[in-house]
Amino acid sequence: MVIAIWFTLIILSIFFIYTLSKDIIKHQNILEKVSVAKTAAIGFVVNFFDVLGIGAFAPQTALLKFTKQTEDRLLPGTLNVSNTIPVLIQALIFIQIVEVEPITLITMLISATIGAIIGAGIVSKLPLKVIQITMGIALLVTAFFMLSGQMNWIQGGGEDIGLTGWKLFLAIAANFVLGALMTVGIGLYAPCMALIYALGMSPLVAFPIMMGSCAFLMPPAAAKFIKEGAYNRKASLSMAIPGAIAVLIAAFFVKSLPLHTLRWIVIAVIIYTSIVMLRSARQNNLVSEN
Repeated sequence: MVIAIWFTLIILSIFFIYTLSKDIIKHQNILEKVSVAKTAAIGFVVNFFDVLGIGAFAPQTALLKFTKQTEDRLLPGTLNVSNTIPVLIQALIFIQIVEVEPITLITMLISATIGAIIGAGIVSKLPLKVIQITMGIALLVTAFFMLSGQMNWIQGGGEDIGLTGWKLFLAIAANFVLGALMTVGIGLYAPCMALIYALGMSPLVAFPIMMGSCAFLMPPAAAKFIKEGAYNRKASLSMAIPGAIAVLIAAFFVKSLPLHTLRWIVIAVIIYTSIVMLRSARQNNLVSEN
């Protein structure tokens, strides 16, 4: 079953590369004026840290706006298109090098995909501020328990590579929600890390699950932006290639880390994401008041 997932990802990769290449070649004479050096550096940096679980969209948005490399209206498409190939590579690598019990992996990937397709309509009706505050607090609580386990204040965490019974059911349901939340801009990586830890699994197992979830969601979404021409072609291409290289470097860096060190990285990522979410909620509240 894992092999089937791997081949499905390869097919998605070929489909996306063909779609992107065809569009780039068709418009090669009218490509945007952007700095290849700046966008390449942005693509490399954000995708290196994306492998660690920090996520690429938020820092990439900030860097692109700071360096004035694309129009705001093209940002959503540019983010999706430029990161699809790196995310597919992440999933291909980690599904191969990190052992996960097949049923756990497959059901969580499917639930995230269904969540993005079906659950998006439900989640999109909820106030974004409420979602951000809830997720931010939940992540802080998880980070506290992870920290307590690392400092031996309480017993926590685990090294399981799969789930059964009610834990598997809970993981499937939670990943459905996380898949839906991605459609309203809430990243899946850090919450998925927190979920994996809370259910007693090894933090390393989170990587193929969270990357595989996103790898199934992004190609269709990015292809739609390509079809509509709603992305910066040159910036996307110049970020995607070094981004893919960064993934190859960072993936083996993560794989070689001892679990104790990896847990500290996961704690830092979860706290960082929590703070970003709570700050975003506060900014949304200030905007609504004004």
